[in-house]
Amino acid sequence: MSLRSRLARLPNAGSAESATGLPRMFGAPATVAVPPPPAPPAAPATVVAGSDAEPLAAGKPSLLDDLRARMDAILTRSRTEPRHLPQVDVPDLPFCVERTELGPLHVRTLRLSGAHRVGRAPVTAARTASSELLALLALDPRLAPCDPRGALYLDTETTGLGPGAGTVAFLVGLAFFDDEAGLVVEQLLVRQLGEEAPVLARVAERIAQASMLVTFNGKSFDMPVLRTRFVMARAPFPAEPPHLDLVHVARRLHKTRGVGSRLGTVEREVLGFVRENDVPSGEVSQCYLHFLRTGDTRALLGVVDHNAWDVVSMAAMVGLYGEPLEGTQLEPTDLVGVARTLKRAGFAERAFEVVETACARGAGDSGVRARAEIAKARGDKARALADFEALASSVDDPLIRLELAKLYEHHAKDAARALAVVEAGTGEKEHRRAHRAARLQKKVLRTQGGAEAVAQGALPGVKTP
Repeated sequence: MSLRSRLARLPNAGSAESATGLPRMFGAPATVAVPPPPAPPAAPATVVAGSDAEPLAAGKPSLLDDLRARMDAILTRSRTEPRHLPQVDVPDLPFCVERTELGPLHVRTLRLSGAHRVGRAPVTAARTASSELLALLALDPRLAPCDPRGALYLDTETTGLGPGAGTVAFLVGLAFFDDEAGLVVEQLLVRQLGEEAPVLARVAERIAQASMLVTFNGKSFDMPVLRTRFVMARAPFPAEPPHLDLVHVARRLHKTRGVGSRLGTVEREVLGFVRENDVPSGEVSQCYLHFLRTGDTRALLGVVDHNAWDVVSMAAMVGLYGEPLEGTQLEPTDLVGVARTLKRAGFAERAFEVVETACARGAGDSGVRARAEIAKARGDKARALADFEALASSVDDPLIRLELAKLYEHHAKDAARALAVVEAGTGEKEHRRAHRAARLQKKVLRTQGGAEAVAQGALPGVKTP
């Protein structure tokens, strides 16, 4: 606890506000002098009855009054002396200063050639990506008519992890294609708090020119942060074009591998790119606050590179996800994710073609299972039955047995086999399993020779737990 706090807790510690009416902890204008408190009125000397004690000196300040006076003198001196803040400038950072009507704008511009790659994925492939395929993978039909050549890739680095009013987007990374220079990366730095206006104006200009927005988790984070900053700056937010959030696409496509939630993991496992000396996302805000406190530009060098990698990697991902499926570089298990997404979008025929390719390339049990589910959805019950039978003989999964029991009962009209599968366990609640088993038993008994089939127990081709 500070000395001032200790004094405030003493009896008769007085008000916590200065003569200006402002709490002392926040300071007061430097031109206002705070006088020491007036001396208490003189009191007559008192003598303790029955003792030889000397009378107290009349009007002598107490120890508490003396401490108050010293504290006020220190606070007054600290207010009147000029504060030497660290010089916050960017001479050692790769930013140029553009003079705008709203103030200085610190911009870094990179121009990447057509040969630039992120791992094994070329960046320029994003220019010719299929917007129809991207719309299907994103489950957003508004993306279908968008021209990927006009896409704006956006990523922010912020002072906090939430989109609240206190979170500032101090570095905004933008990327877009230029007919002459390939991919252009533009990074906008808020050099010090209070200089957001020119950054927000440039962001608004780029968004207004874009045919579509591309982010990684931008729907949940980047865009809410920017909208809040526009509100705080009392600036109108531009009309947003269709928004492709790659985190949702990555999760659907790479679900089997479990690598779709973090951009760095997607880069490593899907694009084949490993960052060196990267600043962890959790340390980005600390680096910027250290820069503001000390003026040490070295704290931001890694953050600037981190931001540039983010937007360039997003362009590489769009090129990979939007290339024709006939020559795709996606792994067989990723094609399974593509097929499931196409099925969810209502394109069962196309989904079946993709999952057939995945199985042919070695997608394994995940491919066979997806093919069975897609075949069932498109009405090919024979294909679905064959795949579920193959899975049931090698995989102990009650959900597979449940699908197999349904196909035996309703498609193959083989109640005895269906009953055997149900007795092996289908993962249903007990009352539902019992109801299904009772219905199948009645069907078996109505079938000629059914009782003998039931007596034989579990039928071959079904793996029991």
